[in-house]
This record gives sequence, C-alpha cells and structure tokens, in this order.
Amino acid sequence: MKAILTKYHGPTNTRGSKISASDEDGNRIIISYPYELSGEAVHRKAADALCEKMGWQGRLVGGSLKNGYVFCFDGETNIIGKVKEG
Repeated sequence: MKAILTKYHGPTNTRGSKISASDEDGNRIIISYPYELSGEAVHRKAADALCEKMGWQGRLVGGSLKNGYVFCFDGETNIIGKVKEG
C-alpha cells in the first residue's frame, strides 16, 4: 500500500511557507502554502499534487501525525502510475 507523508516547512527570510509530500520511493513535491485552506485540507492539497505528478488515481484517506499528515489509498484503489526510467 502506498503512503504519502506531508510536512509543513515554515517561512525563511526569502521564501514563504511550503508543504512537502513524499513517499518511501523518493517521489517528492513541494507546494507553496495554500493560505485559502486550513488544517488537513492544506496537506491533502500537497498529497493530491504528488498523485497528479505521479499519475496515481484513487481515493485518499488521511490522518494527522505529530509532525505532519499521512495519506493512503483506500482498499478499493489500485494504484497505476508512471514507470520510473533509469
């Protein structure tokens, strides 16, 4: 089962806040913090962005951790994504 971990990254002197989404295979994306959203919706947007990047489709279910959120595909989903080249 594929799991996606999301984390908040605070602002620096030159860049605004960001949210990262990654999996154990090293797939990763970073998005600007979507201030129009709050709570889990912020992290879900990053998880959805990673799914779009990788071509994964399905329904994500999620929950909070101490330092972020984790999202997994529900049991009815078969992940079909892009094949890594190399």
